[in-house]
Amino acid sequence: MKELNLTRPDDWHLHLRDDVVLDSVLEATATDFSRAIVMPNLVPPVLTQKDAEQYRDRIKQSCQRLSGAAAEFEPLMTLYLTEATDANDLVSAHQAGVIQAVKLYPAGATTNSASGVQDIKKVYPVLEAMQKADVVLCMHGEVTDPEIDIFDREAVFIERVLTPIRKAFPELRIVLEHVTTADGVNYVQSQDRYQACTLTPHHLVINRNHMLVGGIRPHYYCLPILKRREHQEALVKAATSGDARIFLGTDSAPHVTHTKENACGCAGVFNALNTMSVLASVFEAANALDKLEAFTSLNGPAFYGLPVNSAKMTLRKQDEPVVFPQTLPCGDETLTVFDPGMPLHWHVAKSAH
Repeated sequence: MKELNLTRPDDWHLHLRDDVVLDSVLEATATDFSRAIVMPNLVPPVLTQKDAEQYRDRIKQSCQRLSGAAAEFEPLMTLYLTEATDANDLVSAHQAGVIQAVKLYPAGATTNSASGVQDIKKVYPVLEAMQKADVVLCMHGEVTDPEIDIFDREAVFIERVLTPIRKAFPELRIVLEHVTTADGVNYVQSQDRYQACTLTPHHLVINRNHMLVGGIRPHYYCLPILKRREHQEALVKAATSGDARIFLGTDSAPHVTHTKENACGCAGVFNALNTMSVLASVFEAANALDKLEAFTSLNGPAFYGLPVNSAKMTLRKQDEPVVFPQTLPCGDETLTVFDPGMPLHWHVAKSAH
């Protein structure tokens, strides 16, 4: 197969940041994706309906300088869950169409998560209100207990946090984001329609050996951290399975290059520019190109209760590898683009709103 036509995709987990970074990275996503669930972990975080409205306005203003389909990009906003979250404000924001979901960060789990939840039981009243109002809960699925090995934190989170929440709120729609382990996908696939997960392109093509063998590669450092090859293979199997509870969330997370390449580098992979090329390569290798549209374009809208995009995208395979820029400008700095470590022959030939 040399050409593939599919419904224009969405990204169900995206970091756009703010200010100069927002202006630098927005086009990379908006060119290929119609909508994206935008993460709220700014400084300060997006805590209220008013915060979400203001952040959405800044994103839409940045869209105005784009052209074609990119100018019509729709940000789907989220609120940052804290132990002080006002349930009434949250439900009001959802009913007004301002937000699509709420994000749970365990305190200290990842970038700008210091304001996150320390005692999960303290947010149970908010989760109850979300279940009643049918608001999606997105989870960064890791515990932050220093006694737990970083490679085990996802599995322990499922046991200690997610499983009790599912029992307490069985009709709360939950997305376990950026799943990185066989434990994670096995759990999701054992659950009912109220449980889903997202997978990133980088966790499908690299594992912890790529990050550590032969020297430390800081641009592969992300949270949740890359796991063993056996987990990578389980993620590919899940992504290409056609399971309606599994869909794309790039977790594209830009940091300027020097903050990645230092003694205490930031966690995050900036993959928005080449996600569709990476995914086409992964699905082709798994003999599952017929499942790519469901993963990128159909399963996410179905779970969130949103219409499927009417526009189409054409992916085309070429003999020579596609060349992507290694960096993008960001003010006086640069952003390093994800390198999948393999030649990519698929590219987006046409994408319209």
